[in-house]
Amino acid sequence: MPVNEAVNAVVSKMEDAMKDRMAKMAKDLSVMRTGRANPMMLESVKVEAYGSLVPLKQVAAVSVPEARTLEIRPWDPSTLQDIEKALQKADVGAMPQNDGKMIRISLPMMTEDRRKDLVKVLKKLGEEFKVGVRSERQDAANKVKKSFQAKEITEDDLRGLEARIQKITDAFTKQVDDTVAAKEKEILTV
Repeated sequence: MPVNEAVNAVVSKMEDAMKDRMAKMAKDLSVMRTGRANPMMLESVKVEAYGSLVPLKQVAAVSVPEARTLEIRPWDPSTLQDIEKALQKADVGAMPQNDGKMIRISLPMMTEDRRKDLVKVLKKLGEEFKVGVRSERQDAANKVKKSFQAKEITEDDLRGLEARIQKITDAFTKQVDDTVAAKEKEILTV
């Protein structure tokens, strides 16, 4: 493999890893409660149905008829009790109410203190993702330096690649900050 392709592959691999981190961050933040009902809040709920543990979305449809209400309609009415038990175990912030055909979860208004606590958790999570992005940068920079030390690339190539790696890292760090700021605004909006 030509030298430039090998070194460019290192940078591409770093960028792909950073994109994966951003996708994970988006998924993690979508589950975070903001005061509004969101079907993603129930993404991690597993239901004991048909003799095995299955994700809620495989046994029921989840909808949001109102800003703070979730409705869970089972595909098979015989699983209603199992779904209710799973929701109680999941502790989603409100007790599920079973009307015999579906389950409703009415989320209470979040207090100001709870919102502030969530913002702290959000900022900590954002910082963890930025640390992960920087870690990817460090790995790529080390590999590029090894290529230079092995005389596979010139010093000019090294400087150019380091600048490119830093530029990509800065873009992803800014994306993390922007995502956290948007989620913070969503959490603090009453």
